[in-house]
Amino acid sequence: MKEEKTIRYEDINKKSEPPIVYVIQEIPGTKEGRPKINILGASEYGKFKFLLPELSQIIFSPGPLIFKLRKSLKDFTTEDYLLLTGDPAIIGVACSIVSDITNGKYNLLKWDKQERKYYSIAIDLYEKGKIDE
Repeated sequence: MKEEKTIRYEDINKKSEPPIVYVIQEIPGTKEGRPKINILGASEYGKFKFLLPELSQIIFSPGPLIFKLRKSLKDFTTEDYLLLTGDPAIIGVACSIVSDITNGKYNLLKWDKQERKYYSIAIDLYEKGKIDE
C-alpha cells in the first residue's frame, strides 16, 4: 500500500522566511539616538524584532508585561534567535515563554567580548545525555 504524504501550506511558507532575531528590550539610549551598545552584528542571524521599550521593568504586577511578551513571541520558531537585552527578570520570562512555545529548543545570541562578535547558542532543555557531576 502506498503511503500518502501531506504538506501543510504553513510549513512551506515558514521555511522560505529568514530567521528573526527577537531583541527583548530596546537598547538603553535608543530614544535619544545614542544606544549604549551596538547590536548590528547580530543582524547577520536575521531581521530584528524589538519586543519591549528600553525602560520596561517587572515590578509588582508582571501579568500585563507577560501578556505582551507572549503576544509578541507567539510566532517564535526553533529557527529564530533571542537576543538577551535589558532587565534580567524580563529576560528570564522571555526565555520561559519561548521554551514553552518550542518545547525547550531555541537559539540565543551571546556576545563574545574577546572576539567582539555574536555567537549562536542552541538550547535544548530536554536533551538526553550524560550529566557530568
